[in-house]
Amino acid sequence: MNEATAKSESPVDKLDVARLESYLKGRVEGFSGPVSATKFSGGQSNPTFKLSTPGRTYVLRRQPPGKLLKSAHAVDREFRVMRALQDSAVPVPRVMHLCEDRDVLGSMFYVMEYCEGRIYWDAALPELDNSQRSAMYEEMSRVLAALHSVEIEAAGLTDYGKPGNYFERQFERWQGQYRASELQPIAAMDQLIQWLGQHLPEDDGRIALVHGDYRLDNIMFHPSEPRAIAVLDWELSTLGHPFADLAYQCMQLRMPADSGNISGLMGVDRKALGIPSEHEYVARYCARMGIERIDNWAFYLAFSFFRLAAIIQGVAKRAADGNASSKNAARLGAFVEPLAQLALDVIAKEA
Repeated sequence: MNEATAKSESPVDKLDVARLESYLKGRVEGFSGPVSATKFSGGQSNPTFKLSTPGRTYVLRRQPPGKLLKSAHAVDREFRVMRALQDSAVPVPRVMHLCEDRDVLGSMFYVMEYCEGRIYWDAALPELDNSQRSAMYEEMSRVLAALHSVEIEAAGLTDYGKPGNYFERQFERWQGQYRASELQPIAAMDQLIQWLGQHLPEDDGRIALVHGDYRLDNIMFHPSEPRAIAVLDWELSTLGHPFADLAYQCMQLRMPADSGNISGLMGVDRKALGIPSEHEYVARYCARMGIERIDNWAFYLAFSFFRLAAIIQGVAKRAADGNASSKNAARLGAFVEPLAQLALDVIAKEA
């Protein structure tokens, strides 16, 4: 994991370790101070800290302080879903404690185990050879299928999402979030929103636990094996349509190598690197899930671009308000229009 000691005076970087140490004693089994906190770099949503004590290392993830958009930064939902997935076929860190009392640190937070492994930020995986790259993408496909195969009732998550058409709900939610954080009019986003609203697919009855931000850098791999040991960042998880996760990952692989904090494979010769094509990746997923084909693929891709653009616009708004988790947040706003244009390109070519 990349990490950087908090040096800024931003409230996002601050952690009252004395108060935290006092609070966690007796609430997290075996916890004993003194504790030091180091903020992880990367990520734009919920500030995340490595907690070091003489006996053990932990991770603390909190909401950013200050005014938040409705339903955003849902660390309590992250805690709940990871607890529900403990010992399942979906690898997650073991969670230990959720603090909903905002008076302790100024915002809600939870504590989980620290996992030692590898996180990759470049979708081309330049650190690996072809066989390893192939194995990593195969593992991502396996884990995604495992996630979408979770028995929701057995996991205690029947109320984890609202009933009804998932894409209709998500479209309304993210359109609202985008408008609430809009800093200036963006014609491409307005055009994309109009098209999506006119082409919402009928509800086909598919429902699964979805991650919402399933991508390479949200997966920690074993230190030496092509095996996922922890899927991270569950803030956007819900009960929804499984194709949303698949399209979101494929959407990101269509993006340029530098698209903010997200690495894509636009223009990359995947075959030469041992990385499956989008068609091959989708076909492998379908085989695992027992699906013959996926209709409305252009909509799912375009919607993924739209939602990511709306998320990034929210990050840019928090940066403008001085309340962002990362110092890179302010520059992300420049990616909203290109993302919307990429979606419009998908629509023009594939719809």
